[in-house]
Amino acid sequence: MNNQVFGKAAAWLESLGLPSGDPIPAPTSTLRFPDGGEYRIEIPSTEGPRCLAAVIAECNMRKVPLHRVSQGSGIMLMTDSEIIEMLALGREAGVEVNLFIGPRATFDIGAQVFAPAGKALGLSARGADQTRFALEDLQRGVELGLKSVLVSDLGVLQVIGKMKQTGDLPSDLIVKTSVMMAPCNPVSARILEDLGATTINIPSDLTIPQIASIRAAISAPIDFYVEAPDNIGGFLRYFEIPELIRVAAPIYLKFGLRNSPDVYPAGTHLENTILALSRERVRRAQLAMETIARYCPEAVMSPAPVLPR
Repeated sequence: MNNQVFGKAAAWLESLGLPSGDPIPAPTSTLRFPDGGEYRIEIPSTEGPRCLAAVIAECNMRKVPLHRVSQGSGIMLMTDSEIIEMLALGREAGVEVNLFIGPRATFDIGAQVFAPAGKALGLSARGADQTRFALEDLQRGVELGLKSVLVSDLGVLQVIGKMKQTGDLPSDLIVKTSVMMAPCNPVSARILEDLGATTINIPSDLTIPQIASIRAAISAPIDFYVEAPDNIGGFLRYFEIPELIRVAAPIYLKFGLRNSPDVYPAGTHLENTILALSRERVRRAQLAMETIARYCPEAVMSPAPVLPR
């Protein structure tokens, strides 16, 4: 970097403990999960107990490790009994169950989020009422035993972080930020962590050096779509898995599906499609595990639970 041109801006960032540029070549991350693992496997869009049961069965058949499942339709679109059943399946399997917090801009009556220039709204909560509804959704999930939530609004994230500090929410509640509020740079990532995010989904189109710069700014695990759904780009980055693990550890490797429908909000009217998509995501995870075995067998995976048959 030419410090005569960029020196002041670089100094500002470095004074805040932030990287002043994307590292080239990207350095190896020395951070790990508490169990010493560099990576874990996450299957996203696991929409309810039947879907989770199908994911577990498919993982057993394909010998794919499973650490976390996440859901996108929202706590608000699951009955109490469905949430209780899904959490029970997760406990039995030793798998983290992560559920999305309720209403967001795409569920509301506003039109801007669907306009070309309005997509920057992401899945934010519109107004004080929708913010309160999201927190009500969170509280219901926690009361039913939920220990891991998915957040897509900056304000809601801040409230959750403060409520954890005051003891109004469990201090060990896992707070995962959505890919729809994905930080594109280390400063934005640091903000999310400072507000209370404990695991952060970053954009799937970042270069390896850009990912390394975010890792240099945060200690929280990074969530990353190795294969991204079409609505966030449809990228397939399987050959880059070794580098993703090396520079971004600790990292959750996630598997969306290209050429597949957006099923949010899900329901029984889409059940056959949802189950088929979930099984294919597990197959994609099998491809990833074979890639790891072929190109970076030394990478350390967090111990995976023995799934019930």
